[in-house]
This record gives sequence, C-alpha cells and structure tokens, in this order.
Amino acid sequence: MLLIRRIMAFVFVAGAFLSISRTAEAGYAHYIYDVQSGKVLSSQNAETLNHPASLTKMMTLYLTFEALRAGRLRWDDKIVMTKNAASKIPFKLGVPAGQTITVREAVYGMAIRSANDAAAAMGDHLGGSEDRFGVLMTKKARQLGMRSTVFRNASGLPDKAQVTTARDMAVMALSLIRDYPREYKIFSQRSFSFRGRTIKGHNNLMYRYPGMDGIKTGFVNASGYNLASAVNVGGRRYIGVVLGGKTARQRDNRMAELLDQALPGGAALPGVAVATPSQQKRPAEGVASFASKAPLPRPRTDIIMGGAAPTAASVMPYATPSKSLPMEAMARQGAVQGGPLWDIQIAAAGSQAAATGALNSALPLLADFGQIAPSVQGSSSGGREIFRARLTGFADRDSASRACSLLQTRSIDCFVVR
Repeated sequence: MLLIRRIMAFVFVAGAFLSISRTAEAGYAHYIYDVQSGKVLSSQNAETLNHPASLTKMMTLYLTFEALRAGRLRWDDKIVMTKNAASKIPFKLGVPAGQTITVREAVYGMAIRSANDAAAAMGDHLGGSEDRFGVLMTKKARQLGMRSTVFRNASGLPDKAQVTTARDMAVMALSLIRDYPREYKIFSQRSFSFRGRTIKGHNNLMYRYPGMDGIKTGFVNASGYNLASAVNVGGRRYIGVVLGGKTARQRDNRMAELLDQALPGGAALPGVAVATPSQQKRPAEGVASFASKAPLPRPRTDIIMGGAAPTAASVMPYATPSKSLPMEAMARQGAVQGGPLWDIQIAAAGSQAAATGALNSALPLLADFGQIAPSVQGSSSGGREIFRARLTGFADRDSASRACSLLQTRSIDCFVVR
C-alpha cells in the first residue's frame, strides 16, 4: 500500500510539472475599450467563456475595498491564515495556517504578488468560507454588469465552473478604477515590503508601456496567459483585456500591439499625469451601455506599506462648459504676469500638438473658475522631448484642487502644482 501511494504521488507531481511546462491551449480573446467615448476599439471572441485565472483577484480586491469603505474592515485588522488558505500553491505569502496577516498585507499580496493564500484568507474571512465568498463574488459581478462571469474561489486557481469573458473582465477593471480610484493606485507598484522581505510584482508590460498603470496578470493551464490592462494616454483612459495567450511574452506583446493600433499615436504620446483621486463621480458620456456606472481616472501616487490607508475625497459638481479657445492660444507658455502661484498639470505628452489637444479638452470644463490660462511647457527627459500641458491662474491650492477634482469626473487626470 505504501509503495502504491508513493507511485501515485510521483505520477501526480510529474503530471503537474508537465502541465505547468506546456503551452496553454485555451481559446484566444481580446477587448479594447475607450472609457471616455464609450467605444469598443477592438474586439475578438469577447463574449466567449474562458477561465479568469488570477484576474479573479480583481473581484476579491473589489469586495475587500467595499468592506473597508463600509467599515467592516480596517487596514490594520488581522485576518487568520486558514488551513484552506495556507494550502494554496504559489504564488503565496507563505504564512503558516493559524497565524495572521493584516488586511493591508493581504491587499498588497493580492494586487502586486498575486498571492493565492492571501486571496483565500480574505475570502474565508469575508464569506465565512471560500465557497460562500464565491457566491458573493458572482452576485457582485451581476450588479456591476458582468453578464457571464461565475466565481467559485477567491484566487483564480483551477475550477471548471469558474468562467468569465474578455468583456466582463474589462467591466471588472473599469469598476475598480471608477469606484476605488485611491486604492487602485496600489496596482501600479512594482514591489512592496513584507516582514523584512521585498516582494516584487510581475506585471512586466506595465513597467515598459507608457501610460499603463495596472492592472492584473493571470495564468492557469485551462485559461492560458491572461492580462487586464489600464492605460492613460493624453488624458484619456483605455481598458484592455487579453485572454488565452500562449506565453506571457506573447500575451504582453499582443496587448501592446492592440493598444498601439487602437490608441491615437499609440505609445508615442504617453499620459504621465499624476491624479489626486476623488470618489463616486457623475458618469461620463457614452459609458452607461458598457457598465452600470461611469469610470474615473486612476491615481498614481505610491503607497508605503506601513503608511496611512487611502481615504475618499469629496464629490465635485460639473462646471458649465464654455467655448474652447483657438488652438494657437493654447500654446501660450507661462503663467499670467503677477498672477497666482497654483497650476494644474493635466498631461505630459510626446508632442506640442498632443499637449495642446489635452488643454483644449479640459479648459471648457472650468468656465466657473475665472480667467484660467493654458500653458504648454517643453522640456527634455532622457533624450526625449516632453510637453507639459498646464492650466494656470488659480488663486490658491483649494481652488486648484477643486478644479482638478472636477476634471477627474470627465476622465481627465491631473495634479496640482505650485
């Protein structure tokens, strides 16, 4: 009997090794979406069922952020690493069963490292069991407009009944950015510190594609190599999903190719604005048909692992748009002579025309803020010309911040500059 068990164990391990080393055989799908216009820019097999793999963790994190906002969780709360959670295969934090991790550690572990044990522990904590948490996840998916998705576990580890589509994963990514913009910035971090160790992420395309600030990779044999990406180019937000890639490199290259084809100017016009986030804005035009609510742009400020948790910002009303200034006026540089010291930067683009275009989109939305002047400031960075699009003439930081929050309601990223 002992010999039979050893043989069975060897066969299982060998089979697992071979399955990991094989190229995925899942069907291919993609979906590229322009948030501001509400247009689908490219789509293939977008409604075909596939397995989400670790893209599942986007929903686990969404429900975690929801619990944090509702006060059912706090960032420093401790959750137990259950026996179920500790048994998950890597990637994982490796905390033994019975010990605890903080909510913050679990969130960073899921978002950056894609830690399966952290996801399962959170599912056990919020749902009472991972199975019951799967029911909550699926219910939330329907509320968000994910028509075909069924979740069965918190991590995305193999389950034949856990399915999704490229379109639904785009809705999931959009919902995170829209509903939890402060928390979303965690996805853009390359690493985090965990109990004396530096744990690195592996969303490699995000580290090299201009304007990309998230969001999640995934792989199991049944799904192939999956990727949900979010990009900000010239002040506009785009969502991309690729499912069923044959290798991680092929998946990343395919995503970059699709974005280059769909985005105006491709990666040549990176939007590198850093936004001050705000929550629950009025929907942008053209998005209601895609998901239940409109999106918000992403913030990019880094979070320190031991720092304060994100907090929600105030809601700002819309301004009454006015006529756009002529294009030649938009290129005027510098602040008004003798004027205030506070500006808003909305983009850093690869050409003066792109920076001017970003200003031309933003300025009409700020008619209620008085005489605001456009400014395009050119500089060199790493041997490349960068043109910063700014709005100048704010009397104080508060008015500049309110204007920036207003722009964010229309998916225009910005930050305040003195």
